[in-house]
Amino acid sequence: MRDVLYLEQIEQAEALLKPQRIEVLRQLAEPRTCTEVAARLGQTPQRVYYHVKRLVEAGLVEQVSERKVRGIHEGIYQAGARSYWLSPRLVGRIGLRKAQDELSLGYLLDLMEEVQSDIAALDRTAPELPSVGVSGEIRVPPEQRQEFLNDLQTVLRDLFTRYGGAEGDTFKLAVACYPKGEDRE
Repeated sequence: MRDVLYLEQIEQAEALLKPQRIEVLRQLAEPRTCTEVAARLGQTPQRVYYHVKRLVEAGLVEQVSERKVRGIHEGIYQAGARSYWLSPRLVGRIGLRKAQDELSLGYLLDLMEEVQSDIAALDRTAPELPSVGVSGEIRVPPEQRQEFLNDLQTVLRDLFTRYGGAEGDTFKLAVACYPKGEDRE
């Protein structure tokens, strides 16, 4: 394992945009399986494997060995470095591709499907289900549309930055903003 990995590729930097991936990377300072990392983070092995796979693809994690557990091959992974430095030329470019994806109708449809699936999986018999739903309409003049979208992204980015750590209860936040079609009667 290197002491420092200098990130010069945008794909590497974008792989670290999810706070959960950073937590997985921290756990992989020592060689571990996805099952071991999942147990430490209170996640499912499948969810951790998804993030590990993305980190491997970005060259930030490598499979250092493999073992056979109950007839299944299980990879043992380790972070590629103890710390990561971001190339100054990438600053300001990170997330542009993701932001473009987030502006597509396909992304919005996938998001709604994910929200439906998450809500269906909630334990409705739980004595307390802290949740909030908000729906409304905002009217924005065409010349202020970009300013509105930038403000919305800034507010959400601030929330994710402030509450995006690894401690505490996990809440899923999904916000959809789209032009309202004609009123249906």
